[in-house]
Amino acid sequence: MNIFVVLLALLPIIVIFLLLALRRTAADVAGTVGWIVSVVVAWLYFKTALPVIFKASLGGIVASFPIALVVATSILQVTVMLETGAIARVVTLIKTVAREDKVAQILLINIGFGTLLTALGAVPVSILPPIMLALGYSSFAAIALPAIGYDALCTYALLGIPVVVFANFVGQPVDQVGHYFARYMPAISTCIAFGMLWIVGRWKMMWKGLIPTLLTGMTAGFVAIGMNALGMVTLTGIAAGLAVVIVMLLYLKIKGRKLIDRSDLTEADLSAEKRLPLAAALSPWLILTVCSLLMNAPFLPFFNFTFNKLAMPLNIIPGAPEKLRFFWQAYFWILISTLAALPFLKPTRAQLTTSLKKWLKRAPRPTFAAAVFFAIAYVINHSGKSVDWQLLDNTHNMIYVVAQASAQFFGKLYPLVTPYLGLLGGFISGSETSSIAMLTKLHLSTAQQIGAIGFILAAASGIGGGLASVISPAKLQNAAASIDRIGEEAQVIRTVFVISLVITGVCALLTLLWAY
Repeated sequence: MNIFVVLLALLPIIVIFLLLALRRTAADVAGTVGWIVSVVVAWLYFKTALPVIFKASLGGIVASFPIALVVATSILQVTVMLETGAIARVVTLIKTVAREDKVAQILLINIGFGTLLTALGAVPVSILPPIMLALGYSSFAAIALPAIGYDALCTYALLGIPVVVFANFVGQPVDQVGHYFARYMPAISTCIAFGMLWIVGRWKMMWKGLIPTLLTGMTAGFVAIGMNALGMVTLTGIAAGLAVVIVMLLYLKIKGRKLIDRSDLTEADLSAEKRLPLAAALSPWLILTVCSLLMNAPFLPFFNFTFNKLAMPLNIIPGAPEKLRFFWQAYFWILISTLAALPFLKPTRAQLTTSLKKWLKRAPRPTFAAAVFFAIAYVINHSGKSVDWQLLDNTHNMIYVVAQASAQFFGKLYPLVTPYLGLLGGFISGSETSSIAMLTKLHLSTAQQIGAIGFILAAASGIGGGLASVISPAKLQNAAASIDRIGEEAQVIRTVFVISLVITGVCALLTLLWAY
């Protein structure tokens, strides 16, 4: 395979990587430049018809709705909760838990609460760093721990949107592909837990926390496997987060530790408690959890109705309609739960106005960033097609070119590479979902050429994309900003980068073991 052709096929990704890594360009700007590069390369070199390019881009944007609109609605929900004091009330509760046992506290807050918050559409890297700092952790740990804590179950963030998008890309039901991700969870979640203890206290802390760490990792991992077996994949993050919280509380109880310690609550914490009851503060997430359970429980009729009967296919790309499933999607229910919780949160007119203004300022750019990476993926996937959407020459398709080169270069060892490609894709795009959109077709195509199980390779890449959260400059900067330590994320990334490489290596070995 001509190396020049391969480099051209990879040029959009190379350009985005250089913009992010060297120039620290914002993700939405880097994505826009990457889309322009992909359009030019697909058109001028890979002979893709212009109508195909622009329809593919539109198809990608529509396909991004499950993640892009979740970003928008979850930012709205968290903003309303911040303005009404709901987040402050939740923070007060978390600050009182497990103060006598640092290991259990780290695991409970960052894996338990972190996974639960992420599953419900909240942002742990914004909410948890101030809590960790208030609990006496260094600013380094306060930035790093929330960023790495939920990474193992990142696949199930935002009510399982990454795995749903994966299912759409491979054309299989969610419960049919979920087990490809779930089988990694016990090992990867346990590695994540050990990585967190390494950050805080190196080998000494890891040895001290051996039992609770194994309990936490295995609990999260096997809950993921169990939820897939029950056909409730989209609720995995909620179930795993709650299970970790319960197991850690039971562990503390058995150890004779004090579960709740209010001795360090500040006047601001006490004021937050008085201002809003806990149930009211949690009402958006409680309503969302109930709605999600109703919509996804296989023994109820709502899933079949909203997912299948109200699929709402939109024909943009011939033969591959995008199914909107508006009344099933997480973004719809995040919006509904936010509105339904307003009577409990009791926001003032000023708070609602402020929330709306902040949302309009915060939401558009990350929402667009999520969409543009899908547009790039679709242009790359459909490159080389004529105006009637026929691929007359495989060597004009960018995915085919890269897949063939990968198969020739790595051969049967390609499974070792896929999680690292996912890690790179997650770093470039800023999310596991976007990494899945960009790389899934590549892995499926390469798998055919080397005789591997394509779904295993693609799922492993998704796991790598989730692990990229801990090295994402945007996420780490978000965590640093929440405790006024902008700039310290550069020091954090050097440590967590090594951890992410090691854990991705574990994923790579498992992938090689399972791929054939």
